[in-house]
Amino acid sequence: MSRSNFLFTSESVSEGHPDKVCDRISDAVLDAFLAADEHSRVACETFATTDRVVIGGEVRGPSSVIKQVEEIARACVRDIGYEQKGFHWANMKVESYLHAQSDDIAQGVDRAADAGDQSEGAGDQGIMFGYAVNETPELMPAPIQYAHAILRRLARARKNGEDGAGVLGPDAKSQLTIRYEDGRPVAVDTIVLSTQHLDENLTSDDVRAIVEPFVREVLPEGWLTNSTKWWVNPTGKFVIGGPDGDAGLTGRKIIVDTYGGAAPHGGGAFSGKDPTKVDRSAAYAARYLAKNIVAAGLATRCTLQLSYAIGVAKPLSVYVDTHGTGTVDESRIEKAVPEVMDLSPRGIRTKLELNKPIYQRTAAYGHFGRQPDEDGGFSWERTDLVDALRAAVG
Repeated sequence: MSRSNFLFTSESVSEGHPDKVCDRISDAVLDAFLAADEHSRVACETFATTDRVVIGGEVRGPSSVIKQVEEIARACVRDIGYEQKGFHWANMKVESYLHAQSDDIAQGVDRAADAGDQSEGAGDQGIMFGYAVNETPELMPAPIQYAHAILRRLARARKNGEDGAGVLGPDAKSQLTIRYEDGRPVAVDTIVLSTQHLDENLTSDDVRAIVEPFVREVLPEGWLTNSTKWWVNPTGKFVIGGPDGDAGLTGRKIIVDTYGGAAPHGGGAFSGKDPTKVDRSAAYAARYLAKNIVAAGLATRCTLQLSYAIGVAKPLSVYVDTHGTGTVDESRIEKAVPEVMDLSPRGIRTKLELNKPIYQRTAAYGHFGRQPDEDGGFSWERTDLVDALRAAVG
C-alpha cells in the first residue's frame, strides 16, 4: 500500500550548469541538422571544461552543418550568459570530432524501410518509462516541477536584470523537499538553492535576499511556512561556476530531465539524439501516453513502460501500472495503448512530429511538464488522446 504521509525530494539544475551547457550544445547541433534535412541522423556528445568545448559523435546529414558547429557552440554559451574568466563564449576553444554514423548501427534502422516496410526498426534496444500524476496542473510530480520553476524564474530575472538578480551567474542548482499529507503535496519542508554570483563579496544572506522573492513567486500559496528550512549557498561563496568550476558532459542529468526520481528511468539520456533513437522518442511517447491516461480519468497516477529491440519496429512490451488509482483494469489500458497510437519509431515520430528542430529548448528545466508550442515543440505534452483512450477501454 502506498504511503500517505511522507517527505520527497527532487533537484533541478540551471541552463548554466556544466552538464546542461553540454546538453544545450548537443541539442543545438541536432536542431541544425534537422533544419537542414529532417531525415538527418545525429548522436552528438559534448564535453566542456575550462575555456574548452569538445564535440564528438556520429552523424548522417548535410556536411555543411559540420562547418557550423563552432558557431553553434559559441551561440549557445553566449545565450546562457557565460562571459567570465575561465569560460567565455568568445574566447573558449571549440573542437569538433563529428564523423559518419556506423553502417552497422544504421542498418538496424534502415533494413525494414529498404524492404518496403515503412515502419522501420528501432535505433537501439532499451526500456523507456513515462509517468504522470495529478498533483500539479501539468500532471507532473510537484518536487521536480517546482524545482524547475524556481531556476527558470531566476534565469529570466538574471537575464533581465530584475531586482538585483543581474548579479547572479548562470550556474545554479535547486532542491525541494516537499511534505505530503494523505498522498497530496501540501508544503515545502526544505529548500536548497545554490547560485553563482558575480560579486564575490556577497554573503549567503545577501544571495537569499535576492532570490527569495522569485522563489515565493513561483511556489503555490501557503507552501512556504515558518517551518520551511532554507539553505541558500550553504557553502558560502560561489563565484567560479560553469565548466570552469566543474567539467560538463552531455547526458549526465537524466533524473533532472525526467521526473526527479518519482518514477523509474530506463537509463538512456535524451540530448543530442535524433528521434530515430528510441531512448528519446519512445520516452516522449511513454510520457504522452501516461499523461493522457491520467487526463482521461483512467487513473490519478500512471507509470508506463515500453521496450524495444534494435531493428525491430514494434515494441516488445507495453506495461502500465496505475498504483492502485485506476478506474479500469490495467490490462485493458495496456491493450488500448497500441490501439490509439502506432508505437513503431516511425509512428511515434509522425504522431508527435519529432522530425523538426525543436530540441534545443528541451535542454534545460525538464523535458516534461512544459507547455506544447505551436511549432510542434513539446508535442508529447498534449492531451489529445483522451477521447480515444476512453473509447478504447470501453
